[in-house]
Amino acid sequence: MQRERYDIVIIGSGAGGGTMAYALADSPTRILVLERGDFIPQETENWDPEAVWKHLRYRVRERWIDRAGREFQPYTHYCVGGNTKFWGSVLYRLRREDFEAVEHADGVSPAWPIRYETLEPYYERAERLYHVRGQHGLDPTEALRGPFPYSPVPHEPVMAEIVERLRGLGLRPSPLPLGLLRPGEDDGCILCNTCNSFPCRVRAKSDADICCVTPATTRAHVTLWTGAFAERLVTDPSGRRVEAVEVRRNGETIRVEAPLVVVSCGAVNSAALLLRSANDKHPDGLANASGLVGRRYMAHLATMMQGFHPFRRNDSVFQKTVAINDFYLRGPDGGYPLGQIQSQGRTHGVMAQTVAPWIPRWAYDAWVARGVDWLAISEDLPHDDNRITVEGDGRIRLHYQPNNMRAHARLVFEMKRILRRLGFWVVVAHSHRDRNTTHQCGTLCFGTDPRSSVLDPYCRTHDVENLFVVDASFFPSSAAVNPGLTIVAQALRTADHIKETYLD
Repeated sequence: MQRERYDIVIIGSGAGGGTMAYALADSPTRILVLERGDFIPQETENWDPEAVWKHLRYRVRERWIDRAGREFQPYTHYCVGGNTKFWGSVLYRLRREDFEAVEHADGVSPAWPIRYETLEPYYERAERLYHVRGQHGLDPTEALRGPFPYSPVPHEPVMAEIVERLRGLGLRPSPLPLGLLRPGEDDGCILCNTCNSFPCRVRAKSDADICCVTPATTRAHVTLWTGAFAERLVTDPSGRRVEAVEVRRNGETIRVEAPLVVVSCGAVNSAALLLRSANDKHPDGLANASGLVGRRYMAHLATMMQGFHPFRRNDSVFQKTVAINDFYLRGPDGGYPLGQIQSQGRTHGVMAQTVAPWIPRWAYDAWVARGVDWLAISEDLPHDDNRITVEGDGRIRLHYQPNNMRAHARLVFEMKRILRRLGFWVVVAHSHRDRNTTHQCGTLCFGTDPRSSVLDPYCRTHDVENLFVVDASFFPSSAAVNPGLTIVAQALRTADHIKETYLD
């Protein structure tokens, strides 16, 4: 077996792994980043809705199994930059209340082992690194903060009119914080209608590849391997340290040794890697003395909504600029938290047709041209029975049943009511339900007690002293905003900790 040696191995190049590589690149250590996919090519299909949504050109081909034993194709991507290549670049800080225990309609969202103030300076760094655009002081749930590093993306006329009418209803809409590079400049973002869920053909989206991996790999001591699948982690005889990563690349297995390993494969695949790495010292999976590896999987309760009016043509191109957070901390009647509402990128006819393929394409094109798209997001609560397991043939099984459904149903009801008050004749809605793999988190939660958590507050595993996991798997709760910026902020914090304690 071929052997290689590095100082640090980072498995995964998304929001966690890509940011870790960038943050550690200013140290003299030899860093290897492993990415099982390849670079997304710049090509016409990047912005082709039929290629992206009908033919699933960039989606993984593997099949996972749901809790009923049925196969499905998950919404995930293996590539340099990971799922950030396809995100809508909404980069929210968690609310200060999200770090505390919060009572919801269907249970309690647990407290984090750190406070908002712990991550606040790293949120600031993350926003600068990922070029976040926004406007402070308008969001009713926002903690006291300084200005965003960049001004917000202006609302297009249709959305600007909706914002004013929302204010007329007594709501407090605010600009979405968006990570976009140089909009309006010659080499920058063109504010197109294929941003959300599409790769950026002009490389002007703030994703982990553009903001972190590409700059990091300009350093001679940072190496990126693509097409490199980490099959398992190998510990020393004591089981207390990882001594190597077994990597499958170009049809052969390579043993990569390193004194420090960072796993950043995403909440599902990081848990799967630890489970695949079981050995005599860790019979139930690596770092699994708590029995929680793979458990407490969460994915936001998310419903896509569209308000339709037959006589109002929506000529917006870049539509995703508005947030409604009035119901985030409590419902309209002062009850439990409901969640957040965001305007979405434009739906294309072929995208809508994937939900109901029997309806003619021309009908969808006419429909979406007169619609305004929204997303309602509610918090998914952690439960031990919602979990990731690995089947005997190596396939991933997602045992998942959404909860907190009463709160989400009320949020969807309120948004339908708002859209009708805005004059839309029809409101349609669609949800991923129990196969949701977007905004996945929580499978290796962090905490101070090794009996009730897998990672410590710096994302080091309690059981294995040189193994860190930095992606959304560390979340003890899911909150109800996009997790991306919090992953980036914690990656910057963990990188500082590693430099201070391991790379002195």
